[in-house]
Amino acid sequence: MPLESSSSSMPLSFPSPLPSVPDNITNSSPPPMSYITSQEMKCILHWFASWSGPQRERFLQDLVAKAVPGKLQPLLDGLEQLSVSGVNRPPCIFECQLRLWDQWFQGWAEQERNEFVRQLEVSDPDFVAKFYQAVAATAGSRGCTCQEYPC
Repeated sequence: MPLESSSSSMPLSFPSPLPSVPDNITNSSPPPMSYITSQEMKCILHWFASWSGPQRERFLQDLVAKAVPGKLQPLLDGLEQLSVSGVNRPPCIFECQLRLWDQWFQGWAEQERNEFVRQLEVSDPDFVAKFYQAVAATAGSRGCTCQEYPC
């Protein structure tokens, strides 16, 4: 005796092992930050808490240069920090931290970079206020000082 199936036009439905996600969350929120990125940020924030005033100023210059790439003034300020003395001297811990910071930051998406600044602001609002002031100061300058042919 043949079996008649009334469900032949309807696909079988299996319960999902994953919880459902409301549409408004999947369409509007950014993807979650990776565990590795969040750990990198925690590391940098931890280092930042122990840095001296001059070290924080150096970090501020680097952060501004990353936020406003292509501006000549942050580049010139960064070049002032370079030194050729002590070539045989190993880098200090702060220099190693800045190298790691640079490598990590380059791998972050824009949303992650913004999240880092937000976390930094929670940690030290005055520092981030200086950062925003420094970025704003670069807005009008294009880096060109030529009088004859302004850029």
